[in-house]
Amino acid sequence: MNTYTFKDGSQKDLLNFSGTVPVKYGNSYNIPIHLWILDSHPFAPPICFLKPTVNMGILVGKHVDAHGRIYLPYLQNWSHPKSTVIGLIKEMIAKFEEELPLYSLSSSDAARQSELLSYIAKITEGETDMKSKSKIGGGKNKGCFNKITVVGAGDLGIACVLAVAAKGAADKVVLLDLSDGAAKGGTMDLEIFALPNVEISKDFSASADSKVVVLTVNSLGNAQTYLDVIQSNVDLFRGIIPAISHYSQNTVLVVASHPVEVMTYVSWKLSAFPKSRVIGVGANLDTERFQYILTNLLKAQALAKDAWIIGEQGEDKVSSWTSCNLVANQMEPMAACNSREKVANRAMEVLKGKGQRSWSVGLSVADLTDSILKDKRKVHSVSILAKGCCNINSEVFLSLPCILGTNGVIEMVKLEEDPLVQEKLQSSAGSIHDLQQQLKLIRIET
Repeated sequence: MNTYTFKDGSQKDLLNFSGTVPVKYGNSYNIPIHLWILDSHPFAPPICFLKPTVNMGILVGKHVDAHGRIYLPYLQNWSHPKSTVIGLIKEMIAKFEEELPLYSLSSSDAARQSELLSYIAKITEGETDMKSKSKIGGGKNKGCFNKITVVGAGDLGIACVLAVAAKGAADKVVLLDLSDGAAKGGTMDLEIFALPNVEISKDFSASADSKVVVLTVNSLGNAQTYLDVIQSNVDLFRGIIPAISHYSQNTVLVVASHPVEVMTYVSWKLSAFPKSRVIGVGANLDTERFQYILTNLLKAQALAKDAWIIGEQGEDKVSSWTSCNLVANQMEPMAACNSREKVANRAMEVLKGKGQRSWSVGLSVADLTDSILKDKRKVHSVSILAKGCCNINSEVFLSLPCILGTNGVIEMVKLEEDPLVQEKLQSSAGSIHDLQQQLKLIRIET
């Protein structure tokens, strides 16, 4: 175990090992290398460096930079369980036999190289003053630096990055691309048309100190049943959430993966974060649409401000109200309620025709992150732990109206009591809980 210093100056004790790999390049050479194993191994690849002696110089090329860091397709395309350290070393040997990474120095060059190697050793073993400099020079900025990481480089992930960047609330947006194979069209285009303050990475350490982490990944395996699909997502999250929570221990997790209620629960369990800092996108998009339809299409502005979509995503969502705003007729509350329900039903019919496309969800995510980063104390209908609400006794996440701030959920807004709504929420909670009980979470619910 030794201390490794990451690019941002943060440090971590990591398992590491060094040795030589045999390379034939005319003659036979033993190339010295140094591998660092991240906490998220085997889901994340090792960090690899050359470890030249004082009489060796680094040949900068397509697989090695000036500091001796090694870049290989095998590392770029790392995917557990098919990727292994043994496989990595085999490719390293093959690439080094195509392009030798080191050369012999003359005695005078060796002296200069000795100084360079000393500096590089300090970088890779955490002995530079990078961390202290960042604290001295950037202490004030660090406190107000708004960084967001989006995990997953599919259509939804890229839509979230573009929407968050357009919103302008974040100082930096990191897109964590965990996909197999070479960069797909979306991430390649983001690299080509470089956006300011947007970084693409495959290294979990790039997410360090994020104020908000948005999870958009969904497994694309060969699962046959709905339960198998969800279990594949759970297995995927088991390799992601611990690494994310390690690098950003005070972040707010915003879950957009499907099914959002279950995956928010999984994220909460795997992260061990307080319930206030784990939310799902839930019915935020549907609520914003519902209020827009009431205000602009049905001209019911007075009703819209207290109208919410709650429960679970999909066909089982339900409309509700946060106060008994019987504007239509204060003298006849029953008639006013009936009038309100008719308007709400018409709005729900319009809402059913609206799909949830990636860019729509991306805009909704940007809306949530904006409220969190700017501490707006705005009310959103998001997936939160519903235990204790509406006589729900199980640990399930459902969409309920909440005030969001810097640390996630500040408080839940009280809903108008409606036996029918409560019955629907309890039914959703029961079905979600039954589904969760069938998942394998390495028995984390101890």
